[in-house]
Amino acid sequence: MPQDDVLAASAAAADDRIAWSPHGELEVLIFELGGETFALEAIMVQEILDLLPETFIPGAPELVAHVVNFRGKIVPVADLRLAFGMERAEATKDSRIVVIELPLDGETMLIGLRTDRVHEVATFQQARADEVPAVGIRWKRQHVRSLIRWHEDLVVLPDLGAIFLSAMRGHPSAPVH
Repeated sequence: MPQDDVLAASAAAADDRIAWSPHGELEVLIFELGGETFALEAIMVQEILDLLPETFIPGAPELVAHVVNFRGKIVPVADLRLAFGMERAEATKDSRIVVIELPLDGETMLIGLRTDRVHEVATFQQARADEVPAVGIRWKRQHVRSLIRWHEDLVVLPDLGAIFLSAMRGHPSAPVH
């Protein structure tokens, strides 16, 4: 298959994984990491928490090396900065943990996402979504499902499934399917 066809198929597949409404809309939670704007489907969000005491888990993948106690459940907390090649940062008064439900490798998992700031719930329009360019972005292309033009900003819609599967499969103690 020619390279252009591969890229077009990849973009179409990424767009198919986005649950656009029949009217071409997607309700998202917008948050910030390292000065960049990200969003995830609002339907995934279980709760937005002030920071909780975290416990370091020796030997866990670096992306999810900490856990928190969320309503009596042990929930891994991910630092998505690492998946996007950003430096770790100290928590601020605006930092939050967004607890999401993520279907991953045949099961639904609760995962906390550490954010610098949570902005708002908004509705994106499919017509304002762009495929991820082959060049010109600094992140791993497979970690981004789409780029969305929103107001004066460009918002990253990350591929959380790809990010977490990559972390699990790259870790020596994780099962490989």
